[in-house]
Amino acid sequence: MLQLVTPESVGLDSGQLARVTEHLGKRYVGPGKIPGSITLVARRGQACFLDIQGQRDVARGTPMTEDSIFRIYSMSKPITSLALMTLHERGLFSLDDPVHRFIPAWRNLGVWTAGSYPLFATAPPKRPMTIRDLLMHTSGLTYDFLRATNIDYAYRKLQVGNPQPGYTLQHMIDQLAQLPLEFSPGERWNYSLATDVLGYLVEVISGQSLPDYLRATIFEPLGMVDTSFNIEPDKAVRFASCYERNLKKEMVLNDDGQDSRFTNRSFFSGGGGLISTVGDYYRFCQMLLAGGTVDGVRIIGSRTLDFMTRNHLPGGADMTEFATGGFSESEYAGVGFGLGFAMKVDPVRNGYPGSTGSYFWGGLASTLFWVDPVEELVVIFMTQLMPSRTFNFRGQLENIVYGALR
Repeated sequence: MLQLVTPESVGLDSGQLARVTEHLGKRYVGPGKIPGSITLVARRGQACFLDIQGQRDVARGTPMTEDSIFRIYSMSKPITSLALMTLHERGLFSLDDPVHRFIPAWRNLGVWTAGSYPLFATAPPKRPMTIRDLLMHTSGLTYDFLRATNIDYAYRKLQVGNPQPGYTLQHMIDQLAQLPLEFSPGERWNYSLATDVLGYLVEVISGQSLPDYLRATIFEPLGMVDTSFNIEPDKAVRFASCYERNLKKEMVLNDDGQDSRFTNRSFFSGGGGLISTVGDYYRFCQMLLAGGTVDGVRIIGSRTLDFMTRNHLPGGADMTEFATGGFSESEYAGVGFGLGFAMKVDPVRNGYPGSTGSYFWGGLASTLFWVDPVEELVVIFMTQLMPSRTFNFRGQLENIVYGALR
C-alpha cells in the first residue's frame, strides 16, 4: 500500500487538493456518471494525496479500493515505447532504420491514392517507414475506430488489431502487409496501431515474447506485480468492471470484471492491452521522474528518457499543425509529441497551467497520467468509462492540482 506524506511537506496545499475529492464526488461519482475513481498526487518522489471513491462494480456494489485493477488501454503505449528504447540502448537498432529491416513483408507497402477494400490504388511512399515513425505516430498507419477513411474501414472489415481467440501480433503484421498506408511516412501525425507494431518489434529484436520482455525488463525490477495483459484468476475479484456512455448519456456495462474479455488472450497489444493498478503505474511514473532509475534499479538511461520526452514534431510544431484525424488521448493545441509520449510545449496555447515539458498520455477508459519534471510532480487518475473524451478529467485535474502548489 502507498505510504503518504502530508501535502504541506512537499509544498502542496491539502485544502486545495481536497477539492479533487469534492469535484469528482459531486460532479461524477455521486450522479453516476462514472462508477468510481482513484486519484494519486505525488511530489518530490513522495505520494501525498490519494482519493478513492465510488465502486469498482456497480451491479455488485463492490467498493473501489487502492488495489483495484484497471484496463489502462493506451497508457500501455509509454511502457511499450520505453521497452523498445531499452533495446535501442543496447545498439540493436537505430531510430531511422526502415521497419522492413525487421518486417520484410512490409518492404513494398504502398500509399493509398484511390479505391476501397479490397481494391486499392496505391503509389510508392516518398520514403520508407522508420522505427522513429512508429514511435511518433507518423507511420501512415491508422486505427479502425477513427471512421475517417477507406483504410480504417478495411481495418474494421478485417478486424485488424482486435483481440479474438487465437489472434496474435503476427496475424496483425500479416494483415497490415496487405493494406495501404494512409499517407507517406513522416508527412503527418495520425493515432494508430503503431505502438502495437512496436510490441512486435520488441519480440523480433529481443527474441522474447512481449509479455516476457516487459516482465523481465520493467515490471519485475519496478515491483509492478499487478501489471500484465491478462487478469489472473486469483486477482479477478480486484478487477474493476468497465462501463461506457451510450447515446442516452447512460452508463452501461462494457466489460464485466468478473467475466472479462481480458482473460486467456493471445494478442498482446503493446498499444492498448495492459491492465494495472494505481500503485504499479506510480512505480513506473516514479522511475520516469527520477530519470530512469528507482531505488537503485536502472530501467533506462536518463539521456534516453530525456530524448524520448522532447518534442520530435518537425520544426517544433504542435499537434494542431501536424496531426490529422479527430481523436487521440490528447488535446492538440500547445502539445507536441516525442517517442511514445505527448508533452506540453505551450501551456498558454494549451489553456491549462501545467509546466512546459510535462509529458503524459491517457487510455480509452478515461485513465490518465502526467509527469511534470519542473515541479517534480506525478498525477495519476484511474476510472473505467469509455470513451475517454466523454469528460475533460485531465484539464479539470490540472486546474485543481496546480492550484495547490505553494
